Amino acid sequence: MTAQNTTSTDTFRKFMIALVVILFIALVGSLIFYYLRYFGPNVTSKQEYLYIRTGEGYDDVYKTIREQGIVSDTTTFNWAAHNMKYTEKVKPGRYRLKPGMSNRKLINMLLAGNQDPVVLSFHNLRLKTQFAGFVGKKLEPDSASIIRLLDSADFVKQYGFTTDNVYTVFMPDSYDVYWNTTPEKLFKRMYDHYEHFWTPERKQKAAAINLTPVQVSILASIVDGEALHDDEMPTIAGLYLNRLKRGQKLESDPTLIFAIGDFTIRRVLNKDKVFNSPYNTYLHTGLPPGPVMMPSVNAINAVLDYKHSNYIYMCAKEDFSGYHNFADNLADHMVNARKFQHALDERNIKR
Repeated sequence: MTAQNTTSTDTFRKFMIALVVILFIALVGSLIFYYLRYFGPNVTSKQEYLYIRTGEGYDDVYKTIREQGIVSDTTTFNWAAHNMKYTEKVKPGRYRLKPGMSNRKLINMLLAGNQDPVVLSFHNLRLKTQFAGFVGKKLEPDSASIIRLLDSADFVKQYGFTTDNVYTVFMPDSYDVYWNTTPEKLFKRMYDHYEHFWTPERKQKAAAINLTPVQVSILASIVDGEALHDDEMPTIAGLYLNRLKRGQKLESDPTLIFAIGDFTIRRVLNKDKVFNSPYNTYLHTGLPPGPVMMPSVNAINAVLDYKHSNYIYMCAKEDFSGYHNFADNLADHMVNARKFQHALDERNIKR
């Protein structure tokens, strides 16, 4: 072999080695490039959640991500979103963000619609409007849409309620609910819990006192309004059941205060007792058409497991302990009432 041929062979060999090295470096560089775009950390710690509203498209999502600083590199996120076809499959919801998440992990979560549920935990929400306001701050639907649903006679009738008594379906508890749940689905979620609560045993107890589950909840709301202490609830429930059996008016201050709509009232006056409302149990016999507050589970159970007695009168104790004096006759009740009225006068509580 001539020296010239040897030189040519060496040159070609060196060229091939160099080409392989260049291609290898390019391949490694490309792999690193794509790895970082897909698998490298990109989500920041600036936001805990990404909220995507119903009806929003990819442009809306991308705008939110840019404006809220959700990712460090919006260009790589946008590139990954297009390559993973997320731009065509946006799903609304509330998504938990973890600092250091990659574009791939974030987009896969969004593609799958893997939301982090909202924990709705509530009790002692007196009015439907208060409940709607509470939900409107926690979920996507606003308070007005919740109220419209609860005030829809056609909708609530499907579940056996009226617009007056539908509030009995909402029972104090903690519920896992998706942020973008519609008002209709939220109601169904609450109704399912309500149905689960009303076991055959509880329904049997209600029937034994000649009340439906809805009526039990209405009476429980009155018991809740009267009782400051849970241990007194069964006695108060028994008193009102005695009145119902006798056909006597309940004459309950919480129902009258609810009718008037002034929950600052501490002293009900005689002029209040003629206020014209179906919720005024000083005027009307029987239960009011709906609850006067969201009844607690303890109050419902107190009605179902009421304490048997002959009491038909009650009056707050003059020591302002929150407990009551009970009586089975008007004379004893008047003595108790004068004690409490005197205590109110001493503290100058006129209203």
